[in-house]
Amino acid sequence: MLKIGITGGIGVGKSIVSRLFAVLGAPVYDADSRAKWVMHHNKALRQELLQAFGPETFTEAGELDRGYLAGVVFNNPQRLEQLNSLVHPHVGKDFEVWAASHAGKPYVLKEAALMFESESWRQMDEVIAVYSPLELRIKRLLKRDTHRTEADIRAIIGRQLSEEEKMRRAQHIIYNDDKQLIIPQVLALHEQFAKAGA
Repeated sequence: MLKIGITGGIGVGKSIVSRLFAVLGAPVYDADSRAKWVMHHNKALRQELLQAFGPETFTEAGELDRGYLAGVVFNNPQRLEQLNSLVHPHVGKDFEVWAASHAGKPYVLKEAALMFESESWRQMDEVIAVYSPLELRIKRLLKRDTHRTEADIRAIIGRQLSEEEKMRRAQHIIYNDDKQLIIPQVLALHEQFAKAGA
């Protein structure tokens, strides 16, 4: 079974690409939503988070206080790095367990924005980078995330690994640039992975 990563910066359309693969029957692991689940349910990680970020990390009801945590790490690269270094290894283990549960499939996908930054690309056989031009991404995000300003979006993009670097390091690129159709690109890769992983 092949393990395929899907990555790309905010606003490139990773989720659309993942949904198309899912429609074709490929199991998709969403690292973002699984990270939230793991932070809630993994006892060892909860302890690590409490030690690193204090009792305010969880509410009285035991829920992760994402607003508090976001406030601590936003604009603080060291604290963000600390948070990622705690969460990513647990998500990596969670992915391995999940992938093993789909052992009958020719391939599985892991969608992760920080595929290269978190070193989780090392768990993958191949990586797809989804690419969109910067101005198109900003336009999409202003429409989608109405609470964010253009300056906010540019700041987030500025903190992520550059698209050029992601494209250089990935084995496959899907262009979501409003010029090329996405479906034929996904279909071609689906056929390739299905054959290779069969």
